[in-house]
Amino acid sequence: MKEVFELSAQVPFSMNGLRFDQAASELFPDFSRSRLQSWIKDGQLKIDGAQRKPKEKLIGGELLELNAELEAQGTWEPEAIQLNIVYEDEHLMIINKPAGLVVHPAAGNQTGTLLNALLNHAPELINLPRAGIVHRLDKETTGLMVVAKTLEAHTDLVEQLADRTVSREYEAIAVGVMTGGGTVDAPMGRHPTQRKLMAVLSSGGKRAVTHYRVARRYPHHTHIRVKLETGRTHQIRVHMAHIGFPLVGDATYGKRFKIPKAANNHLIETLKAFPRQALHAAKLGLEHPGTGEYTEWTAPVPADFQNLLAALNNGYVVE
Repeated sequence: MKEVFELSAQVPFSMNGLRFDQAASELFPDFSRSRLQSWIKDGQLKIDGAQRKPKEKLIGGELLELNAELEAQGTWEPEAIQLNIVYEDEHLMIINKPAGLVVHPAAGNQTGTLLNALLNHAPELINLPRAGIVHRLDKETTGLMVVAKTLEAHTDLVEQLADRTVSREYEAIAVGVMTGGGTVDAPMGRHPTQRKLMAVLSSGGKRAVTHYRVARRYPHHTHIRVKLETGRTHQIRVHMAHIGFPLVGDATYGKRFKIPKAANNHLIETLKAFPRQALHAAKLGLEHPGTGEYTEWTAPVPADFQNLLAALNNGYVVE
C-alpha cells in the first residue's frame, strides 16, 4: 500500500528571499530536505500550481502544494525471520536484535537480514529509506534498535541521532582490569590500509566520544557500562581496544586469547567458546516522534552474556 501526502502551506512574507527548498523544509518539517528537493524536482511539490526549481527565490505569499506518493526505496524481499519486538505503535518499533543477525543487506548478506524480517512484519516499510532503519548494530552485537514506521518518524529520529539526543547505553566485558571509568575522545575513520576496519586516526577522522564506567572488576576482566555520545561504526570496540581494554571475544579488534592466571577450567572454556564480542545495547532513550515525550526501553543481557558473567563470578581457583 502506497502512502500519499496532500499538503499545502502559504509562504509567510518573513521568508522573502529564501530558496524554494529552504522554505519548504521549514513549512514541511516532517520531511527531510533531500526528500523535499526530490519532490520539487519531480514536480510533486509546486509553487502556485507550477513546477519550479529548488533554488528559486520566494517573495512571500506563494502557495506551496505537496501531492506526493511514496515509492519503494529498494528491491529487498520480505522473509519470515522471527523478531523480538519490545515495543510497537504506529510511529516506531523497538527491536531487541539477537547475535548473528545482520541489520541491512550488503555484499555477501543480501538476504536473512533484519531489514528482510521487518518487511515481512510490516510490508509498508518498503517505502521508507532502509525500511525505516535509522541506526545499526554490528552483526554480533545484541540489543535495542529503533525502527521508524512513517516518513515523519524517520525524519524526526534521524534528526535526533544527528543532534545526539538519543541515549544509547551498552553492557560490555573488557579484557584487563580498569581502575575506573572515563571518556575516550578520539576521532575515527576507515583504517588507512585495511578498508573494512575502523581505526582511531591522528588526522582526518570524525569526532567520536565514548563514556564508560566500571560495573564490576574481576581478576583479569572488567564489566563496564558504556554510553555513546557519537555513533561511529564499531565505535565502542575500537575505542576500548585503543585504550588497551579490548572486548572479550572481539576477533577483529582484540588481542590473541590468553588463559587468565588462576582461572578454573569452566572459565577458561567459557572464554574460549564465547562466539562474539561481549557487547549488548541495554538501554535506548529518545523523544517519541508521535508524542514528543522522552521514552526509554531496556533489554536484559542475553543468555550467553549472563553465562559469561556467571563464569567470571566463580572462575578462579581458591587457594
